[in-house]
Amino acid sequence: MSKYKVLFVSQEMVPYMNDSPMGQICRKLPQGIQEKCREIRTFMPRFGCVNERRNQLHEVIRLSGMNLVIDESDHPLIIKVASIQAARLQIYFIDNDDYFSRKAAFVNAEGVFFDDNDERAIFYARGVIETIKKLGWSPDVIHTHGWFSSFVPFLIRTTFKDNPLFNDTKIVCSLYDDDFDHVFSKTFLKKLKHDGVTEEDLKQYKTLDYVGIMKGAIDFSDAIIIGAENVNLEVLAYAKQSNKSILEMQPMDNYVDAYSEFYDELVDELVNEDAVQ
Repeated sequence: MSKYKVLFVSQEMVPYMNDSPMGQICRKLPQGIQEKCREIRTFMPRFGCVNERRNQLHEVIRLSGMNLVIDESDHPLIIKVASIQAARLQIYFIDNDDYFSRKAAFVNAEGVFFDDNDERAIFYARGVIETIKKLGWSPDVIHTHGWFSSFVPFLIRTTFKDNPLFNDTKIVCSLYDDDFDHVFSKTFLKKLKHDGVTEEDLKQYKTLDYVGIMKGAIDFSDAIIIGAENVNLEVLAYAKQSNKSILEMQPMDNYVDAYSEFYDELVDELVNEDAVQ
C-alpha cells in the first residue's frame, strides 16, 4: 500500500481533556497510523478546559488571522499547536475567544447545553477546512470523531465540493455515545446554508437535533465506524441501512490495525475508481 494522507478531526483527545474512550482512541489512533508510515494531521477544538501552559500550546501566526462568518458575524480564526513528544505527534487546535474561552466544553456549570454549540461546531469544522487549505495539504482520508466534528463531511461535500484539495478524499465518520437532548433554534439551518448548499442537502438537519446532525454526517460520508457500544439506536439503524461501508466496533487492543485496513480498502477503492475513469 502506497503512502497516503489521513486527516483526523477529533472532538476530544487525551491528555488535553478528561480521559474517555473517545479521547483515548483519538490519542492512540493518529500515532498508530503515523507509525504505519502514513502522513497525518490531527485537529481538535481549543476548549477552555485545555490547559495551554501545561500543554505548551502556541499560536501559529502564519495560519491565524482569517475571519469566518457565522450567522452574519465575523469570528477570528486562531490556530494553535502542541506536541506530544513521546509519540512525535503535532496537534492543531482551532480557537476563537467568542466560542472557546469558556471553561467548559459543551455545558455550563449547571449542566445546561450551550445555546451556541451549533455555531461553535460549524466554526470548528470550517476552521479545520480553512487551515488545511492554507497548508495546501490534500488528505486521502478524513476521519471525524464525535458530533462536534460532524459538520466536516457536510461542508466538504457542499460548500467546498469544488476545491481540488478534496476531489479524491474519502470521508469516514465514527459514531459514538455522545448524543444529547438539546434542540437547536431554527436559525441553525440559516447558519448551515452557505454557498453550494441546497434544500436537499439540509433535509436531515431540519430536525434541529443530534439524530439529524448525525444522519447528515452519515449521508455525506463514504464509510462509517462504530466507535462505542451505546450509539444512539436511531442513528445506528440509519447507518446500517445506508449502504455505506461499515466497520463494527473493535476491541481496544486491535482497533488501530482494523482502522488502518479499513482506510486501505477505501484508498484502494479510490485508486480503482480513478483507473476506470
